Amino acid sequence: MTVAFTFPDARILLFAKTPQKGQVKTRLQPVLGEQGALDLHTALIRFCWQQLVAGSVAEPELWMSDFKDPDFPKQLSAPYACYRQQGENLGDRMYHAMTRALQRAAKVLIVGADCPAVNADYLSLALGKLSEGVPIVLGPAEDGGYVLVGMNRPHLFLPHLSLPNLSPPYPSLFRDIAWGTDQVMAQTRIKLQESATEWFELPTCWDVDRPEDLVRLAHLQGWCG
Repeated sequence: MTVAFTFPDARILLFAKTPQKGQVKTRLQPVLGEQGALDLHTALIRFCWQQLVAGSVAEPELWMSDFKDPDFPKQLSAPYACYRQQGENLGDRMYHAMTRALQRAAKVLIVGADCPAVNADYLSLALGKLSEGVPIVLGPAEDGGYVLVGMNRPHLFLPHLSLPNLSPPYPSLFRDIAWGTDQVMAQTRIKLQESATEWFELPTCWDVDRPEDLVRLAHLQGWCG
């Protein structure tokens, strides 16, 4: 059955680390242990993916850090595409995924798999702003990072550019950022200001990285992890 997406010209990329014991949710391992952190990480991927599929906002794509467990995407009952992230750091991996996805869609969002509060309304707001012509949208996170980044295909507002050779601010937006720190959003704003690029910020959202986030997660509608 063909799904009628609200934004058929868009893609939503769910970014996730492949579940591996001891390698995921390291900041929560002192509270949950390695196995508990792995179980939480796996449950978050499942929940976020199900939210994307059920929301029918735009076609989702699953982007995993590697395919050491090739059966995991199948366990999600994912009828959509699954890709492997490529790059030395998070910025490189997001830039690679964004440029590839913008070759098959007019606008693209990247969302982390540890952001269960990012729902259909939040995604629709982001894609709505891109549809209005805003080049970039960002969803700030409470911890100083961001839960979402979205872009329009460059030629929609810069006709002289052509894919796959994207020009600034795209590469600079993902380079020389202190990933995993509370400076990510601030540094990203500086990059955009320096390149005189318009952007829109969504309401601040939360992700699951700290012990206090587990309390909110337990009360999140639909969560049964």
